[in-house]
Amino acid sequence: MRNSLRRFASTVLGFVLLVAGVAALILPGPGLLLVLAGLVLLSHQFEWAQRRVAPVRERAFDVAEAGVATYPRIVLSALGALALLAVGVVWTLDPTIPEIGPLGPDLPLGGWATGGSIALSGVVALGLLLYSIRHFRIEHFRGEADQGSLSGCGRTQ
Repeated sequence: MRNSLRRFASTVLGFVLLVAGVAALILPGPGLLLVLAGLVLLSHQFEWAQRRVAPVRERAFDVAEAGVATYPRIVLSALGALALLAVGVVWTLDPTIPEIGPLGPDLPLGGWATGGSIALSGVVALGLLLYSIRHFRIEHFRGEADQGSLSGCGRTQ
């Protein structure tokens, strides 16, 4: 009974993450990583999900590495994440806005639920940016430095 309940909850969460990830591919958010998380959970139950984990993981890491390949990309990513965080805070406060066509004087879907999810996307994006910098830039350069010191000693790997 307990295992079947756990399996059911894992399957439901996997599908929720998969759908949220597909939506986040278009909307702001870590789409590939949510798709990957959903596939990992579903891979315990479904063979089709298990076959797709490795290609999605590879693509997600490629995108993360490309995002921190240069300093301008890092700065733009950080600014984008901070902008998401700021928009989320403003959306949470639900201010009145100028009427522009059909919009105004209130934000559409204003309030803490929408603002909180936008702000959470910004926080997640900042966390993923820091992880990517650490994983793809700092450790990469550390590895090159270690190889350089080994080659100077006449050792090869």
